[in-house]
Amino acid sequence: MQDSHNPADPFKKALAEATKVLANDPELSVTFSVDPPGGSTDSIRLPQVSRKMTRQEVLLARGTADAMAMRHKYHNPNTFNRYAPPGQMARDIYDAMETARCEAVGAKDMPGTASNIDAKIENEALRQGFGDIKEANQAPLPTAAGYLVRHLATGRELPKDAANVMNLWRSFIEEQTDGNLENLGDNLADQTSFAKFARQIIKDLGYGDQLGDDPDYEDEDLEDQAESEDDDQPDSSGEEDNNDEQDTDASPEQSQENQQDAASAQVSLDDMADSEMGEEAEMPDGESPLDPPAPQPISDADPDYAVYQVDFDEEIRAEDLAEPQELERLRAYLDQQLEPLKGAVGRLANKLQRRLQAQQNRSWEFDLEEGTLDAGRLARVIANPTTPLSFKVEKDTEFRDTCVTLLLDNSGSMRGRPISIAAICADVLARTLERCSVKVEILGFTTRAWKGGQSREEWLAEGRPQNPGRLNDLRHIIYKSADAPWRRARPNLGLMMKEGILKENIDGEALEWAHRRMNARAEARKILMVISDGAPVDDSTLSVNPANYLEKHLRDVIAMVEKRRQVELLAIGIGHDVTRYYERAVTITDVEQLAGAMTEQLASLFDVDTRALARTMGLKRAS
Repeated sequence: MQDSHNPADPFKKALAEATKVLANDPELSVTFSVDPPGGSTDSIRLPQVSRKMTRQEVLLARGTADAMAMRHKYHNPNTFNRYAPPGQMARDIYDAMETARCEAVGAKDMPGTASNIDAKIENEALRQGFGDIKEANQAPLPTAAGYLVRHLATGRELPKDAANVMNLWRSFIEEQTDGNLENLGDNLADQTSFAKFARQIIKDLGYGDQLGDDPDYEDEDLEDQAESEDDDQPDSSGEEDNNDEQDTDASPEQSQENQQDAASAQVSLDDMADSEMGEEAEMPDGESPLDPPAPQPISDADPDYAVYQVDFDEEIRAEDLAEPQELERLRAYLDQQLEPLKGAVGRLANKLQRRLQAQQNRSWEFDLEEGTLDAGRLARVIANPTTPLSFKVEKDTEFRDTCVTLLLDNSGSMRGRPISIAAICADVLARTLERCSVKVEILGFTTRAWKGGQSREEWLAEGRPQNPGRLNDLRHIIYKSADAPWRRARPNLGLMMKEGILKENIDGEALEWAHRRMNARAEARKILMVISDGAPVDDSTLSVNPANYLEKHLRDVIAMVEKRRQVELLAIGIGHDVTRYYERAVTITDVEQLAGAMTEQLASLFDVDTRALARTMGLKRAS
């Protein structure tokens, strides 16, 4: 259970309340998570703030809160979706410009938010390496367009790295739009006008073929059709006219009441008007752009996968689940338990390091006319003196920027030696890969309670609805983030030794969570290794859903990850055949084999020889 004396809690509470005020919505739900920031119609997810409360964490949280509050206040999802282009690039530019509009309008009304949002932009630009980009084709056009809109609308200079991306594209954007950006200020306050303006800019940039049909033309056709139908209808009765008069007489009163509601409940009148318009407009089936968007599914892999309650789920850093002194004690206990094994693991890790460094640092071009004499080819010169000498030159090997995530099953069945060996192997591999300039993230997944939790209690209180979906409270743990140095995260792995941490395992959602985190990173190559000792099991969920409910979702997530190929996925099963789930997998029968399996699988992924890769991986295709 999270420490109630976390020194960051007062700051997080104050920031959440300030965000609600800025967003003009007292009912807004504000949470802090290690997942990428995001929001919906009634909630905002902000970056997690640890108990250390570093300056960077505080600035990023404040900037993200202000940016998302501005979007919540000034952004109407119905209007946005109405004019949103279907093409990917066009939609990305459209979304970036809308975000910039909301931030610019907010900066005009509340100038203090501008500097906070600058800090967020600076952090994002630094994380994505925008300052190192030299060519426009390496910089994202949608991001540059959003930056330019914000710069022109507010007159504020962007942070250095963000300005670099904007300037690489600025001349192209201004040349293609042919002065249309000068009309930017006339459209900022009205989202509908700005949406039309943004569509014109997208067309000027050469992506008009991705805009789709103009929704305004559809409305004109509908109005013409409605007028022709009205001409065929008999005159309205006097009773209807009286009703119209009553509505007219009540309008000043209604307006005053709406203003009072806006002051107390902080509800946007524009949102209410658009919502009413959407309900009254009659559109053909399947063609109603005014309808609110359908709620986002819980899972990208399976839209039908249901979760009864997400409010009690937890994504948390290991250092927030125990005091520093306790983590140090648990880490010392872990080291003591595995002292006999550390030598063997260390040797395997050194072997992996040598293989990686050899690929990074040594590669040769042969049969050249100059360079270093190739002694291996001298025999043929001796056999035939007319054969010319052969030379070789050392060259740099292409070694793509890489991130590796180790996703560890923290279920109760891993208790004892399996979890101890998994922890020490993850620790040693993280240190080894860090020496080879490979980023490593260590994640764990379990639940907050046995046989349900607050989710199940709420389900019972509401009368046991049928087919509730997942019925337990998740706990996803960050032991080491990819950007954290190994020495700082080393004590965190001791948390796996803490009594009560290891409970039940819902693998599908954990895998999808880890996959989302990896996709948010900028590395060119991403590798995700899952270590588990069994199929997904949660008694509370399986007792009221089909017996294969969690297993089916795991299969769907694996299929999605392997199909998209954005992340290289592999798995190790401890005494459990994971080859029936994963395309790349190996099963070990003895936990003592874990260190060797982990190092060999990772080494094989970096092996240039594809035959050696297949041989060392011992891969089996899932049935």
